[in-house]
Amino acid sequence: MQRFSKITHLADSYRGVVIALGTFDGVHIGHQSILQRARELAAEIDGVSMAFTFQNHPLSVVFPERAPKRIRDIDSKEAIIEKLGVDILMNVPFTKNFAAISATGFLKLLQENFSPAYVVVGANYTFGFQGKGDSALLQKMGEDYGFISRIGGSVLRDGQMVSSTRIRSLIAAGDLAHVNEYLQWPLDYAGVVTYGEQRGRALGFPTANIALDDAYALLPNGVYAVRVHFDGAVYMGVANIGSNPTFEEVERRIEVHILQFGGDLYGRKIRLDFLGKLRDEKRFSGVDALIEQIHCDIEQAHRFWDISVQAGRLPHGEKQG
Repeated sequence: MQRFSKITHLADSYRGVVIALGTFDGVHIGHQSILQRARELAAEIDGVSMAFTFQNHPLSVVFPERAPKRIRDIDSKEAIIEKLGVDILMNVPFTKNFAAISATGFLKLLQENFSPAYVVVGANYTFGFQGKGDSALLQKMGEDYGFISRIGGSVLRDGQMVSSTRIRSLIAAGDLAHVNEYLQWPLDYAGVVTYGEQRGRALGFPTANIALDDAYALLPNGVYAVRVHFDGAVYMGVANIGSNPTFEEVERRIEVHILQFGGDLYGRKIRLDFLGKLRDEKRFSGVDALIEQIHCDIEQAHRFWDISVQAGRLPHGEKQG
């Protein structure tokens, strides 16, 4: 997949461009249906599929106080779009200048830079200054700009539309099973490993500590089975989100014990896939009770790890460690 972080003129390089437009926050199964439709149309005309999206949510510029929590970071979002087989990714920053472009100005931008044959959007997609452009305007004016519009239908699960808003609510509620069902690839989180109190090492379960970023939709406190991505390999792990109540409480963070790994991760970036929740965080009566529970957590986590191996969904292309 070719990746571009700024709008690049491609009209002279490609014919039969099919553009999927969307914020694609989380790249959930509703987004995937739009991207898949673009791929299908591109195949029908022997063309190329393109995802046109933004690195940041438009509301973060237009109404920052209303900007939603992010579900995935840029790296994760791009990796999944690539796994979906899209040929070109145009993932550009949303700026104040971009926000000032009118709806027709945006259509002209698409026509001049990409000369698309088709443009595919979801039914609730809006574009242009103050979101005045919608799917109806796209269908009405598309042919004036040389393309045919295709409006995707909503994807329903459990009688409701799958949306980023719904997924954020499920994350906040800790319903990881439904979150991962609707995302298809597991909810993930990346961060740089920092120094902690090293209590885990003293207990025989060394942990990598990661700070939490409130810009992202975060799971509630608890213990989770995770996959850990680092340096091109994937390891199994058990992660605790919380403030370590058994000992002197610390600032809320993630502590992950990585199995079959003994290297130094301080200052290095790792990524966690949250596969399933094992239990709530709780205070233990002492060290022995905590150690016994950690052994139980690792044993219970195996069922989530086994399922993840069978599913084979590693969006970042790593090998199993």
